[in-house]
Amino acid sequence: MSFAVIQTGGKQYKVSASEILKVERLENSEGKTVEFKNVLFLNDDKSTEIGNPNIQGAKVEATILKNTKNRTILVFKKRRRKNSRKKYGHRQLVSLVRITKIFSGNGKLIAEAGPQKQLSKKIVKADQTREKQILEAKKFEAEKASKIKKSVKKIEKKETKKKPLTLKKK
Repeated sequence: MSFAVIQTGGKQYKVSASEILKVERLENSEGKTVEFKNVLFLNDDKSTEIGNPNIQGAKVEATILKNTKNRTILVFKKRRRKNSRKKYGHRQLVSLVRITKIFSGNGKLIAEAGPQKQLSKKIVKADQTREKQILEAKKFEAEKASKIKKSVKKIEKKETKKKPLTLKKK
């Protein structure tokens, strides 16, 4: 499995093809493709490349899925014995990004993402119910097989217990 380590927004991320990341807000609009040229490390199945600090010519392409805000972080400040308290929140601006392609330093394509699956609540729920039904069917088959084995064992025991007819002496 090939991956790359990229730097964006002052942070480093280990990414692979078709992975979805939360990165610091990017200026581009949703649906646009973005190139990350600060590639620090590349790993293919056969070889690895380490940058000093970056790999020249290497890039990672991604599409912006959504520009949004992250969850709220509460900031609470208190000065003891002064009856002074201050509470406020902060929501960091983030972009959801899907990695589509990873290119090496010489421009060779290392990894490419497959087609994106369209997920909806209906599809997810249908998959979950299908998995439940399959598990129930497997359990039912296992119970049926165990019942058959038990009945076969009972019959065999009965046959071995039967004694041949003997004449009783009076």
